[in-house]
Amino acid sequence: MSACWLISRPVLTVVAPRIKLKKQDLARLTNSLGHEFNNEDLLRQALTHRSYNAPHNERLEFLGDSVLNCIVAHALFDTFPQLPEGTLSRMRANLVRQETLADIAVSLKLGDFLLLGEGELKSGGFRRPSILADALESIFGAVFLDAGFEAARSVVLSLFRPVIAGIDPKASGKDAKTQLQEWLQGQRHPLPEYQLVGTRGEAHDQVFVVSCHIPALGIKTQGQGRSRRAAEQEAALAVLKQAGVVG
Repeated sequence: MSACWLISRPVLTVVAPRIKLKKQDLARLTNSLGHEFNNEDLLRQALTHRSYNAPHNERLEFLGDSVLNCIVAHALFDTFPQLPEGTLSRMRANLVRQETLADIAVSLKLGDFLLLGEGELKSGGFRRPSILADALESIFGAVFLDAGFEAARSVVLSLFRPVIAGIDPKASGKDAKTQLQEWLQGQRHPLPEYQLVGTRGEAHDQVFVVSCHIPALGIKTQGQGRSRRAAEQEAALAVLKQAGVVG
């Protein structure tokens, strides 16, 4: 459930993660986020799992979840003015689910920056989708506390805009990849084959290029985006358009 009332009350692959966060580590992450923290302790807390030490990021995650839901709901409300509440709710649920958040976290290389306890480190917690998704929500909460709602909105939309752009409103709120998979299954065709073609740009501002191949239909498309997931969404949408499934 979103909590838009929060906007009126602003207060104040993966490599092995570090045991401590240095200033240059935080600078790399803030460059990727597009937000310079006034209070870096908030960012450090957002990256601290409860297994590591207190203060950890669970309260920030709670706050960030509400901020994220409100921003995504507002973006969908503005982007799809003709859609009913039920469809918008399904869209939002799809956008803020763990899988989507974890994919965005991976694109930010968030696992490199997490502070985890010894047990979580040994079990590969820095790769675990639930931990990555929670940390991303914690960062949204930290940005909100650091600079207010508009700053949080800017960060969230910069990361979610490519995913929102890939939504087909005729597909009951399903994203392009989900819609393509279901359509192919309905036609009794094999699932699509996604392959990373390459990346370009600086490390803090990479663009991923992904191909989507449907051998049974002789269709192969490419998509690009700030994350691999966003690129896959664009490539899937291109297949749907080429096959005449969407306009």
